[in-house]
Amino acid sequence: MSTPSLSLPGGTWTLGDLTVTRFGYGAMQLAGPWGMGPPTDREGALAVLREAVVDLGITHIDTSDAYGPRVTNELIREALHPYPESLHIVTKVGATRDEQGGWPTARRPEDLRRQVHDNLTSLRLDVLDLVNLRLGNAEGPQPGSLAEAFETLVELQQQGLIRHLGVSNATEEQVTEAQSIAPIVCVQNMYNLAHRHDDKLIDRLATEGVAYVPFFPLGGFTPLQSSALSAVAARLKATPMSVALAWLLQRSPNILLIPGTSSTAHLRENITGAGLSLSHEDLTELDDIGR
Repeated sequence: MSTPSLSLPGGTWTLGDLTVTRFGYGAMQLAGPWGMGPPTDREGALAVLREAVVDLGITHIDTSDAYGPRVTNELIREALHPYPESLHIVTKVGATRDEQGGWPTARRPEDLRRQVHDNLTSLRLDVLDLVNLRLGNAEGPQPGSLAEAFETLVELQQQGLIRHLGVSNATEEQVTEAQSIAPIVCVQNMYNLAHRHDDKLIDRLATEGVAYVPFFPLGGFTPLQSSALSAVAARLKATPMSVALAWLLQRSPNILLIPGTSSTAHLRENITGAGLSLSHEDLTELDDIGR
């Protein structure tokens, strides 16, 4: 791997025995619109992956065989296989895609076994570094036991197909239930400046040494909009999205970023923005947005 040409903000974090850059990359946007179908610019998508890993030194990629479906995993394999030893690919199971772009749940034991093997095949791996169990639905986390589904992943872990486990789109009660069954190394939930429902969970996980990985860190398909965010960004002569990423990195040391983009220029902008240093005044003003 070449020497990174741009310093990554935030340093590193350890997921079990895997050291990753806190600034990672989420691959969902490499697929077509709304994460469905092939990319409009396949060569551009491959270039983003190589830029992230080879040129910039990102060692944490988040993906799923459901993206596309199968599109992002195939792009990752084409761009980066054989993978650098330092690269760790995180995937998730528990949902599929339908022809309308929906996310029907798929958490029966046979569904999960198939999805794990599909991810192994599409990524051309013998073992998956980290698998998140996706819970809830497209509306968000939903209450209910995860025992049967999570125990299925534990069985696959014991078979040597998965190194580490996590949960996604989960309630705090489901996080606790998962931990009562087997160790987890991360929780991946929706969280950003405007959606602060997991504040207590983040603090708890930090004391336990468990990573928290926000999806939609910039608001998702509708970007974050706030007069306070815009005011801080103007004061720092930065973009609102840069400030939002920097705030997340400074929010807690166990927060890992996986912003997605299909543009190499935007990838570099995200990295530069996440490296902003926010003052106490900035943080106080931003903290009021979600409260």
